[in-house]
Amino acid sequence: MAHSPNPQFMRRAIALATENILAGTGGPFAAVIVRDGQMIAEGANSVTSTNDPTAHGEVNAIRNACRVLKTFSLVGCEIYTSCEPCPMCLAAIYWARMDAIYFGSNQQDAAAAGFDDAFLYEEFRKSSDLRKIPATQLLQSEANCAFAAWQILPARVDY
Repeated sequence: MAHSPNPQFMRRAIALATENILAGTGGPFAAVIVRDGQMIAEGANSVTSTNDPTAHGEVNAIRNACRVLKTFSLVGCEIYTSCEPCPMCLAAIYWARMDAIYFGSNQQDAAAAGFDDAFLYEEFRKSSDLRKIPATQLLQSEANCAFAAWQILPARVDY
């Protein structure tokens, strides 16, 4: 359950984003994950320093929080992020099942600074055959064997 927003955690995310660019580690994005009013983990963008296009501030914070809590579910946690999450980060936050998102800058602020994700939202609305990167389904029945194996696995961990 989400608590009232705490500006202290947002200020930490903003400071971390600024520290990150001054250190040359990555872009101006960072996030803090909180549970029960306590900071669990933080993360900053490290795309350019790690050559990892998925190493956004929110994703790094999620990875760190999951490592600290020894779980893949962040139910009961909230994320404070210096900027409104991009589509990838938003999806990661939903996959982590967090309770709330608090953000500083918005999409328009990010676009004005050269980080425009509008094209991604537009791409997602298109059918797969009309997207910039074409997607073609291959070997569906063979691929579904993995799902069949998953469904009968007695020791599987549902998520």
